[in-house]
Amino acid sequence: MASSKDYRDYILEQLSEVPGVSCRPMMGEFLLYSNGVLFGGIYDDRLLVKIVPENKKFKMEEAIPYLGGKPMYFVEDVDDKEKLTEIIKTTIDNLKA
Repeated sequence: MASSKDYRDYILEQLSEVPGVSCRPMMGEFLLYSNGVLFGGIYDDRLLVKIVPENKKFKMEEAIPYLGGKPMYFVEDVDDKEKLTEIIKTTIDNLKA
């Protein structure tokens, strides 16, 4: 099942406080970047982020983005913009390190 553009637009709106967020379509889904750093994606209308040591503190469930893909963390509460921003910034900072 492909992700909807409406869900993509909502996620991008929720990530407006994260610097340099961009989105690229990929086979019906969307990859998410911040200033060129791939930090996650939208798969089947689910926001998933890469697993890094620092984002384990948020106690998110692991999910598989697509058949054969590596596990990622599923960000379940995308409506809490403040917490979502914290999760994404933490993930990005850890990926840059």
